[in-house]
Amino acid sequence: MSVDQHDPAIAGAPARIGVVGCGVMGSGIARTCATAGVDVVLAVSRVSSVSVRHLQLQDSLDDMVRKHRLTRAEADEALQRIVFTADLGDLADRELVFEAAPEDEELKTEIFASLDKVLDHPDAILASNTSSIPVLRLARATARPERVLGAHFFNPATRMPLVEVVETLLTDRAQADRLAVFLSGVLGKRVVRVRDRSGFIVNALLFPYIMSAIRMLESGFATAEDIDEAMVLGCNHPMGPLRLADLVGLDVVHAIGESLYAEFREPHHAPPPLLRRMVDAGLLGVKTGRGFHDHAPTG
Repeated sequence: MSVDQHDPAIAGAPARIGVVGCGVMGSGIARTCATAGVDVVLAVSRVSSVSVRHLQLQDSLDDMVRKHRLTRAEADEALQRIVFTADLGDLADRELVFEAAPEDEELKTEIFASLDKVLDHPDAILASNTSSIPVLRLARATARPERVLGAHFFNPATRMPLVEVVETLLTDRAQADRLAVFLSGVLGKRVVRVRDRSGFIVNALLFPYIMSAIRMLESGFATAEDIDEAMVLGCNHPMGPLRLADLVGLDVVHAIGESLYAEFREPHHAPPPLLRRMVDAGLLGVKTGRGFHDHAPTG
């Protein structure tokens, strides 16, 4: 699908997109935009990362071709629409910038303050992919808090249909409308609009469940395999809570738990000690090959 500003479904939607951060979520958002026909400037953290991230993104598009989610021509065209940079100044003309840095409030705040200084477009929207940090804290780092929103994609961004659009107390509703039109009309996502509080809808409900599963494992009540199998077979979940935590990344799970607990001060939000120890040990789940389950490649 390509962007056509004459289409009434997407009239007024931003057309020049920036993405800050090229990890799992940032690269996924960039690919989603590029395969929808949108030109993207993708900002990485350092010059030495440009060639590496370019190859990684090319590999991910090749994988989509192998899985018949894209044709070879579509993948090649998508890659050509993405420009890599290590200079935030190259985002100056962007109408919408998605921030997809790690779930660290101090880092995200610094990025928003920097973006606020370099964006020239008078109607530019800043959208954070944060999964748990209250968006107002990021908005206050800018001189345009009415144009700062949350846009919480889910992993993998290229396939998961949902995006939570988060409006703060200072959000201009017209800007939230523009963002929602882009996400639904251009990217084909299903948008739910939520108020600004830690965890929003999905994670506010999901993470107490994951923390409870970790406490159950920590207590010795049941094994990780049995906990996950029980929830898959007994509740028809696609995967168990501990395997899901491994997929998300235990460092991310811990950060979200900390954010939820800081906001609500309710014990069921607090990360269990076992989770903290696993993060300290570098056992982060799928991305390190080991978490609550073994994810090391076989053979």
